[in-house]
Amino acid sequence: MHTREEKMAAFGRMLDVLDTLREKCPWDKKQTNESLRPNTIEETYELCDALMKGEASEICKELGDVLLHVGFYARIGEENRQFDIADVCNHLVDKLIFRHPHVYHPSQIGAPAPQPLPYGEDAGKSEFSEAKNVEQVLDNWEQIKQKEKDGNKSVLSGVPIALPSMIKAYRIQDKARHVGFDWEDKQDVWSKVREELDELEVELKREDKKRSEQELGDFLFAVINAARLYHLNPDNALETTNQKFIRRFNFIEQHSIKEGKPLTEMTLGEMDALWDEAKKNENY
Repeated sequence: MHTREEKMAAFGRMLDVLDTLREKCPWDKKQTNESLRPNTIEETYELCDALMKGEASEICKELGDVLLHVGFYARIGEENRQFDIADVCNHLVDKLIFRHPHVYHPSQIGAPAPQPLPYGEDAGKSEFSEAKNVEQVLDNWEQIKQKEKDGNKSVLSGVPIALPSMIKAYRIQDKARHVGFDWEDKQDVWSKVREELDELEVELKREDKKRSEQELGDFLFAVINAARLYHLNPDNALETTNQKFIRRFNFIEQHSIKEGKPLTEMTLGEMDALWDEAKKNENY
């Protein structure tokens, strides 16, 4: 691992190269916040793919790509005399200090070298200074965010509109939980899941597409709620199943190519048999 000095030098090296490319490369020179945004989304998803695979070298590479975009946006902000990378870092650090009163006294906001408690201040005088476990930290976090000068105006306003629907549902439910709006007993959620499934089946039998879609949304929301209560990440779970389906279906397709028999000419029974064979070949 590298020393602190080596890490700082590497960060400075990245900024130097980014500055040079912005001045000398035709492509880098013409980029704007708007033109970079789609690439940023793509790079973020590529990082998520690497994280799912758990390959350290790929995670490191994709982190670099995301970091490049952070530096790029900061450079554009600097050119427009709005902010620079130092403002980005300082704003982040001050926000972290403000949201961790159990670690830092509020007086350390803006300090060049923030010192954690205890160092003379009375921690007991700071609101939210007590946080003995993860749940208490998270509960405090949501309440503290609403006290920030430029923070969220309501509990759910901090959930990005553009989040994928499944992640958004999870975040909405999680934020509501931190202010006390949640099931008292997690097992009670299953009656809600069954209720929503029954209502979905009723609308499907009626062939009412609009109502069926609404009830499907309610059912999925309830299932995601159940996953959250049992500390399961529904997005990760679904992606794991997606990858599992891809592996097994690819096995069927490769077999069809090997046998010279197109998938469209195979019976469902033949494909099911190959699916079962693919399952047996998997290592758990």
